[in-house]
Formats: sequence, structure tokens, C-alpha cells
Amino acid sequence: MSTLDVARTELALAVLYLNKAEARDKICRAIQYGSKFVSNGEPGTAQNVDKSTSLARKVFRLFKFINDLHALISPTAPGTPLPINKDRAEILGRISLFCWMGSSVCTTLVENELYRAKVKTSNERSLALIKAAMDIVVAAGLLQLAPKKVTPRVTGAFGFVSSLISCYQLLPSPQKSKTP
Repeated sequence: MSTLDVARTELALAVLYLNKAEARDKICRAIQYGSKFVSNGEPGTAQNVDKSTSLARKVFRLFKFINDLHALISPTAPGTPLPINKDRAEILGRISLFCWMGSSVCTTLVENELYRAKVKTSNERSLALIKAAMDIVVAAGLLQLAPKKVTPRVTGAFGFVSSLISCYQLLPSPQKSKTP
């Protein structure tokens, strides 16, 4: 691929990412908590940015429940006992492509693909657990449960990192380049 093709692909991924209201909300959240960290609760420009982005984020969350409702009531494909997610479909595609090589190769391939899928799931869960722990600190700071320990600066720092994790989790997976 040429540099222009790479740039076009990366730009297309950025457009795909920014077209999601949830992604824009997470970016605003990072700005909000970053400014909370900078202001440390003191009046000024950073605190004004914190308050403004907090209000602006409400618009992004207005009809968010509709996505969850749609996923809940949408029927699965007929004959499918469990919904097939993207990872399972990719694994099945790879396995069917190489199973003609023989049963021992196919068994090894299946085991490797399942192991990779488990590692990926484990990594995603670990990241979600870290984010949830950070969000607990943010909630404690916003509710002022421990104002001497969880200052606005601590709340801002934890909220900013949690927001970056959320932004990362929403990134679209890059398309794999096909080699001729």
C-alpha cells in the first residue's frame, strides 16, 4: 500500500469513529475531566471549560437508551442458537479455510484461534475492570465522599484516563490489508 492509501484508510477510520455520538461524548468527557484536573476546583477558564463540556455532554446521552432497546428486541438470524459476533465469524472463516490440510493441523488451528479469542476477551475484560475502578474514584470525587483524599485534581485525573480508555474501546478495528 502506498502512503496515500494508508492515509486514506486512517482518515476513513477516523471519520467512522467520529460519526458515533458515543465517541464524541467520550472525547468531550476527556476534555471535561482534563480541564477539571487543570483547574483543581479553582475558578477560571479551565473550570468554565469543565462546566460547559459537562452541559454539552447531556445532548449526546439524550437518546442513548434507544441503541440498547434495539439490540434487546432485534431478532437473531433463523437457525442460529447463539448470536455470532465478529470474532466468532472470523475464527470460523479461518478454520474452514485451513481444515482441508488435515485433522491434526485443523485441531491445532482451532486451538490457536480459540486461545487468541480467549486472550483478546481477557484483555478486554481487564481493561473494563480498570476503567470501572477508575470510575468508582470519579464517582466518589463527584459525590464528595472523601473530599480531603479525592480532590478535584484526583477526580479529573482518574476521569481523564477513564475517558481515554473509553475512547480506545470505541475505536473501529482496522481493515486487514490483503496481500496479492
